[in-house]
Amino acid sequence: MLPLMAVVAFTLLFLGFPFFVVLVGTSLVTLIFFFPDTNLILLIQQVVSGVKPASLVAIPMFILAGDIITSGRAIGKLIDLVKAFLGHVPGGAAIVTSVSCAVFGALSGSTQASVAAIGKTMRPMMMKEGYTSSFSLALIISASNLAWLIPPSIGFIVYGVATRTSIGQLFLAGVGPGVVLCIAFCIYGAVYSIRHHIPLSEKATWEEKGKAAWNGLPVLGFPLVILGGIYTGFFSPTEAAAAGVLYALILEGLVYRSLDLQKIRRIALSTGVITAVVFILVGGGQAISWVLSYARIPQTVLPNIFGAEPSALKVILVINIAYFIAGMFVDPIVAIYVLSPIFAPYVLRAGVDPVFLGVLVCLQGAFAGVTPPCGCNIFTAMVIFRRPYLEVIRNLAPFVIIMFIMIAILIIFPDIAMFLPNQVLGR
Repeated sequence: MLPLMAVVAFTLLFLGFPFFVVLVGTSLVTLIFFFPDTNLILLIQQVVSGVKPASLVAIPMFILAGDIITSGRAIGKLIDLVKAFLGHVPGGAAIVTSVSCAVFGALSGSTQASVAAIGKTMRPMMMKEGYTSSFSLALIISASNLAWLIPPSIGFIVYGVATRTSIGQLFLAGVGPGVVLCIAFCIYGAVYSIRHHIPLSEKATWEEKGKAAWNGLPVLGFPLVILGGIYTGFFSPTEAAAAGVLYALILEGLVYRSLDLQKIRRIALSTGVITAVVFILVGGGQAISWVLSYARIPQTVLPNIFGAEPSALKVILVINIAYFIAGMFVDPIVAIYVLSPIFAPYVLRAGVDPVFLGVLVCLQGAFAGVTPPCGCNIFTAMVIFRRPYLEVIRNLAPFVIIMFIMIAILIIFPDIAMFLPNQVLGR
């Protein structure tokens, strides 16, 4: 059965069909060949049930808030703020890019939006200061993946829905690893600039810093509203998403005065399109996950891998390998929806904290975004900046190594992720 599913999936991909068609088509062919008596209406019901959970309402609202911020002046103010305080240090432009991607990840939760919003401003700036095009692209697409860890992460929402894990705790658990990974990118940017003799930028005056802070600090209120509301228990994640939209409207509409009715219409249309893409992938992932379970493939394959009493470390390593392989070929959202329910019984049996595992899974999703051959951020950068595939991936290796090391560190030191959730729960 698995060989047939693989052949059908890769054939549909090779023929250029949309990924949703690949998922549902593979599921349909499998049912027709191996379970011909199955009512195919069940497959449609699974697609619909995949997008029914109420927690998924947070996704379009976070996307809408990010679109509002992206379309206005907040991105420029944010970059100016970071540049004023960090732009003059060694690797200043690279550090500004990494930090801006981390903060913007807290505004949008989308890696592709980060590539577009931050990359369009920072890539020309980095190249002007002496960085190569390939290094600039590698840094942008790698740092943009911080949006998978810095809340509000769409990956955390999907994982929380798929595994019935607290999305609020996942948001809090993502902060530590996101900050550590951002610092690692900054350090590498500084080392790269020193090795390649990138000249330092002029240091901003205190007057310029004050002006940048006055104009840019309101942008930082967005993640504070979301995290602060969840941390204090004032907001649920869905309510935090609604509060984020309101904050974005106030920020761009009243503070920066960058919104008008025509722009709001375009933003709503963009949000609708992106939301549809995410939900279609979620529905397709639910369909193929159901087919695998219906065929009892996990019950046949996984006992041979895990054994009767799997250890926590073995479960974590196997799951990381599975997500790494899946992430090279499919969208991380699909990988989460397909694999998470399959591994769930072994996660519980081994006593692995599902919140901690969720952070590892989303870190693997970020890893997948920059891993050839099919890293989604690679192709996003190719489209946005109109650069060839080989140029985009030429300087990716150091960033891939950094993210691999981050995964290992997180497995060894889980408190990097679990400190904030444990504080909230009083552990």
